[in-house]
Amino acid sequence: MALFFDQEWFDTKLKASGQTRDDVAAALRLTRGEVDEIWKDQRELSPNEVTMLARLLGAPAAEVVTRAGIATPAPHEARAGAGDAAIMRKLEEMDARLVKIERAIADLQSLILATRNS
Repeated sequence: MALFFDQEWFDTKLKASGQTRDDVAAALRLTRGEVDEIWKDQRELSPNEVTMLARLLGAPAAEVVTRAGIATPAPHEARAGAGDAAIMRKLEEMDARLVKIERAIADLQSLILATRNS
């Protein structure tokens, strides 16, 4: 992780994509002055700004975080290396709970029908 904002890397990425800091300002809904503060390492990027800047540059969010300086927070998807596995476990748990709920509803429906027919 870079200690300070890597201006050269960001400027190179912008130039390669035919964009300018004004384009960054428009994408992040900031003033050009605020973007210049980011480039001078006087303003931190928010996780949402990291995501938007990554899209603009065509770079992974994790790379933007690495190049943006030590205090830059990572967006949620860039933080979780094992995030997919955790999400899959949670989905499996939810699926198992849903199966139990569906069985309980079916049992209740059977009981209601049995009492109506009596």
